[in-house]
Amino acid sequence: MAKPSVSDLDVLRAGRTRYRACWQMQQDHFARRLAGQAPDTLILTEHEHVYTLGRNAHMDHLLAGAVDLEARGVDVVEVDRGGDITYHGPGQLVAYPILDLEHHGRDVAQYLRSLEEVVLRLLARLDVAGGRLPGYTGVWVAGEKVCAIGIKASRWVTMHGLALNVATDLSYFGGIIPCGI
Repeated sequence: MAKPSVSDLDVLRAGRTRYRACWQMQQDHFARRLAGQAPDTLILTEHEHVYTLGRNAHMDHLLAGAVDLEARGVDVVEVDRGGDITYHGPGQLVAYPILDLEHHGRDVAQYLRSLEEVVLRLLARLDVAGGRLPGYTGVWVAGEKVCAIGIKASRWVTMHGLALNVATDLSYFGGIIPCGI
C-alpha cells in the first residue's frame, strides 16, 4: 500500500471557535475516520479562552477560582486526551490532526515526536531556535514552553493535537500549573 501524501489530507480552517464546538467537530471526524468513511483531516483553529483538563489532570493545578474564571471569561472543560491542564485562547495556533496511524507507522510515541518536529521546523523557518526538553512532551524556546501537545489514540486513529503560542496573552497561564510543570 502506498504511503499517504499531504494531498490525501483534508485541511479544515475553522477560524476562532469555542472549545466544546470544536471538540464536537473533532469527535465527528474521529468517528468517521475510525469507520473508514473520511480521510485524514487536520483541523486548524484558535480558541476562545479555555482551560482543558486531560485524563491525567490534577484539579489542584487549576489555580484560578470560579469568580476569576467568570471575570476573565474562561471556560473549563474536561477532555479525553492525555496530559494535565493547559490553556487555549486567542493568539494561539491549535492543530488537531485526525490521522489513521495504520498508514503513518503504528507508533504513538513516534507520532508525538513527529508533532514536535513539525513545530521545530516551523520555528526554524521563522529563525526561532526551538528545542525539546528531555522527559517532557512539547517544544521550548529559550527555556519557555511554547507548544503543548496532548493526544488521544484509539484503534490507531488520533485526535486532539498541539497548541503553539504565537501572540498569546500569557497571563492566562497564571491561572493554572500548565501541564503540571
